[in-house]
Amino acid sequence: MITVQILGTGCPKCKKLAANAEAAARELQIEVKLVKVTDINEIMSFGIMITPGFAVNGKVLSTGKVLSVDAIKGMLHNAPA
Repeated sequence: MITVQILGTGCPKCKKLAANAEAAARELQIEVKLVKVTDINEIMSFGIMITPGFAVNGKVLSTGKVLSVDAIKGMLHNAPA
């Protein structure tokens, strides 16, 4: 199973990124575990300074922007192990 982590404090951009990630997984018909990381210290442990962050299986793939559903689909298709 792929673990998708949304790194952010719960702002509207973070919520939109989470919704896009769920939509991407649904369109690809794959099961993902969506984790919303909201603790600022835990977010910083990923090495990012701008939210929202998007990580797959613990690897940060994007920071500071809301990825489109299509962009997320590409990342999930090529998900790091």
